[in-house]
Amino acid sequence: MIIGVPKEIKNNENRVALTPAGTQEFIRKGHTVYVQTKAGEGSGFSDEEYIGAGAKILSTAQEVFSIAEMIMKVKEPIEQEYSLIKKDQLVFTYFHFASYEPLAHAMIKTGAVCLAYETVERLDGSLPLLVPMSEVAGRMAIQEGAKYLEKPLKGRGILLGGVPGVMPAKVLILGGGVVGTNAAKIAAGMGADVIITDVNLNRLRYLDDVMPKNVHTMASNDYVLRELVKTHDLIIGGVLIPGAKAPRLITRDMLKTMRPGTVLVDVAVDQGGCIETCKPTTHEDPTYIIDDIVHYCVANMPGAVPYTSTLALTNATLPYALKLANQGWKKACNESNELKKGLNVVNGKVVYRAVADAFNLPYVDVKEVLN
Repeated sequence: MIIGVPKEIKNNENRVALTPAGTQEFIRKGHTVYVQTKAGEGSGFSDEEYIGAGAKILSTAQEVFSIAEMIMKVKEPIEQEYSLIKKDQLVFTYFHFASYEPLAHAMIKTGAVCLAYETVERLDGSLPLLVPMSEVAGRMAIQEGAKYLEKPLKGRGILLGGVPGVMPAKVLILGGGVVGTNAAKIAAGMGADVIITDVNLNRLRYLDDVMPKNVHTMASNDYVLRELVKTHDLIIGGVLIPGAKAPRLITRDMLKTMRPGTVLVDVAVDQGGCIETCKPTTHEDPTYIIDDIVHYCVANMPGAVPYTSTLALTNATLPYALKLANQGWKKACNESNELKKGLNVVNGKVVYRAVADAFNLPYVDVKEVLN
């Protein structure tokens, strides 16, 4: 198979979909890899390293898209890339369709095969290609939240861990999944007073067992959240419904009850956000203020630490990408339920129910496109 790796062009997106080491694995299996020049530069990988691994370098994204049978990306295609995608071309990337309707319509129009990292799902319900970036984003959420609590950045002026004789900051984490767990680890390690909320009592029991003593768990409901937001300094939104829009847990009216300078970090922004006042921001302009509350809603948080993120992402995606290349997408998806769950849009048909439901689009059972 011919694999194409274009340079990411989303604002301050420095990750790349494939490392030189991953490239070499494709070459060893007899595949051809084309990489756009400087695609790996932001992650610390030079064109020479890709050439050394057996890749061929192309000057433009147009060349990469025109020759590749499978495109590997990190972020969803953006408007200037829509016309480059061909009918029957396999595009393997994060799509997050449910958060942006124009993207769904654009990919339907292309007739491409859209296989989304974020909906590849194991039998136990875990999301192996979302986990590494959720780990990075969860840890970064605390790092960024601690920074924006500083007074010059319009925060409350609180040190996350406090000092002897002064209470630490109070951190509220919505969701006890991968993002929430990683955020709690970092916040607890910095000495904050942490509460994790979730609707899954079994998950809360597990977290209660494994977390340090400064992390507490609470069952989530609207009443509880309305009380907690009044007293917490940093609030992390880490709620996920696979492939669907995130539920709105923090509403506009709740902002009035928060203390001025409270910081909200919505990691769920890729899926529409779990904070009503959330809107996607960039690393270039990461925050905005509503009702004296600081909102940090960067849609590609792991892009700020691209070396770590790229290695973590390739570690997870490479086995699946090799299977797709070795067998072709149809056979690979027929044999792997995990990959089958990753199919979202195929040849103009929406085959992932949550995406169809989000925009009232016709839904086609994935089995129909795999026959």
